[in-house]
Formats: sequence, C-alpha cells, structure tokens
Amino acid sequence: MPGAPHSSVRRYRELARTPTKHGRERELLLDGSHLLFEARASGLAVESAAFERDALTDPSVRALAEQLAAEGADVFIVSRKVLESMSPVKTPSGVIGIARRSMATLEQVLAGSQPLVVVAHDVQDPGNVGGIMRTAEAAGATAFVVSAATADPFGWKALRGSMGSALRLPIARAEIGGTLQAMRAARIRTIALVPRGGQAFFNIDFRTPVALFLGGEGAGLPEVVSPQVDQLISIPMHAPVESLNVGVAAALVLYEAFRQRGV
Repeated sequence: MPGAPHSSVRRYRELARTPTKHGRERELLLDGSHLLFEARASGLAVESAAFERDALTDPSVRALAEQLAAEGADVFIVSRKVLESMSPVKTPSGVIGIARRSMATLEQVLAGSQPLVVVAHDVQDPGNVGGIMRTAEAAGATAFVVSAATADPFGWKALRGSMGSALRLPIARAEIGGTLQAMRAARIRTIALVPRGGQAFFNIDFRTPVALFLGGEGAGLPEVVSPQVDQLISIPMHAPVESLNVGVAAALVLYEAFRQRGV
C-alpha cells in the first residue's frame, strides 16, 4: 500500500470539482469509510482508496483497506496533509475513495409491478437531494428521478447526505416533460406536492403505482406542471407557517405511502 502519487491526488481534487462521466457511468467520490463499506456491500467496484495512517488503527478500517487491495483497487496510505488535499470536506474522516456506478434509464426506473417513484425537479441543495434519497429508500420508494437544475445525486455532497442510499436506489436524470409522458405510458399515477390548494396527503391512496413530484426550494414546481399531473396534494399546517423544507415534506408523504403499502 504505497503513498498516493501526484496524479492520483490530482484526480481526487478534480473529481470533487467536476464529477467524471463515461456515458451513463459515473465516477463517485466517496468520503468516509461508511460510504466505502456501503459501496462494497452494494456490489460497486471501488477503483481507488486513500487511508490516513491513523485511520488504520481501527481494525475494521484496516480490514477494509486490505480487502480493497486484494480486490484490485489502488490503495494508498497517506499523511493527514495529503488526505486533506484529496478530500473535498474541511475535516476529512480519514478515508476517501472512488467507485463507479451507472445512471438508470427512465424505462428501468419505471419497471416493476408496484412502483413508487420520487421525482425531484429543481431541488438545488445537494444536502436536500441526499436526504430525500435516504428517506425514499427507507420508505420503500423504488426509484429516484432528477430533472432540471436538481443537484447531481452522485455529487459528493449528495452522496454523503444519502448515507449510502444513492449507491443502491435506481436513479435516472430526465426532463420533466419526458418523465410525465413516460409515467402516462407506464400507467403510473402522477401526484405533485404543492404548498397549498391540493388534497390533504393523508387522504390519498398510495397503494397503486405512483410517482411523487417535488419542487425546488422556494419556487416549488413550475405552474406548467400542475395541469399535467393526475392529482395535487398538500400538507395541512397551522398558520402562519406556509411551507416546509422539501426534505421534511417529502418524508411526511413518503411515510404515508409506507404506512398504506405495509412495506
């Protein structure tokens, strides 16, 4: 397990700024041993990993480094200073790695007998995107679709926020018009969460194939979307509160679906 060459350090820095794409395949920057453990458990190929020397005093982390090396990954032992230059976070955890994963197609994410698809449109905060993916997987959602200016679900911030869910949940990127058309063709009911004016979400039947559309922070869903979906839903709340964080709102609705589906 040698130290990291300059070319590898540069690769990590560049990946933190601009995720690398190879067609639908993506290179993922995984910060922290937890995400590396999750990547291996999810069957993803970890190509490279760097471990701060002190992190290897943890037997589980040392075993991880040895397993990755045995599987053919480039494994480096580095100083704290070098790791800080490779990691995008201010206080690195001591472990960082690179894995690969492919984006799904719309056809793939809509497959199955009882889909529950979450569509994030213009959700720009990567922390929100990661948190929604985590909640979606926990509540039994079958896929996640991002459109417009939604933050990259495979960016390092969203990956950290998802706590590993982005490594397992089928994820696709598509424009909103094409997504709505695909939902209609697949006979998946489309439901848009809006701040006010919709039916109370706990009065909606989520036991059928459903796609939940979420709008971005502040602006919400564009007006052109509302007439194209099957139902509008809202979360009842006492005045003067008018809206909730998109991640909180998504969690409330998804767990109502979880309750109804008995997952």
